[in-house]
Amino acid sequence: MTHDTAAAIAAREPRSHEATAGQTVGPFFAFGLSYPKMHEVVFPHSPSAIVLGGTVYDGAGAPIPDAVVEIWQADSDGSVPRDRGARRRDDHTFTGFGRSFTSDEGRYEFWTRNPGSVDGEAPFFAVVVFARGLPDKLHTRIYLPDDEALLVDDPLLSSLDGNERATLIATRTPEGHLRHDIRLQGEKETVFLAF
Repeated sequence: MTHDTAAAIAAREPRSHEATAGQTVGPFFAFGLSYPKMHEVVFPHSPSAIVLGGTVYDGAGAPIPDAVVEIWQADSDGSVPRDRGARRRDDHTFTGFGRSFTSDEGRYEFWTRNPGSVDGEAPFFAVVVFARGLPDKLHTRIYLPDDEALLVDDPLLSSLDGNERATLIATRTPEGHLRHDIRLQGEKETVFLAF
């Protein structure tokens, strides 16, 4: 068949293409994603610094040893950092952004501070989770547990039932740190947001 004949046939017959299967993210996260002090949104042990940490679980309840968790947040006064260079860590500047690889036990951890309320909303961390087997990243939030009135009035939380709501609210430890587990599927699955 000549090129002209093939082109003529193609012009007469409508073509349909099936969608290409999505590529899952990872587990090659360290390449190009790692940088020094990436989990330090603030300098560890600085005034008002806390640890936000937890475990990422799969649908069977097993810890995920090679996930990535990213957070974005307002500062304690509710201001949102807008400076460029959130990946630069100078041990003084609040960056508002952090990234943590999970450990072999599925644990993530950030040095940060409590976010303040932005526009009167309940304070929260915006969270993105990358893990093997996911065709795309997952978006969620982690809310501070401290102000029940703000939590009740929050538009997202008020749209959820009690069990769903509980998957988005951290627990305060006796030391003042925050603990929050992320469950990708199954019992007590974390509420994820569509973007």
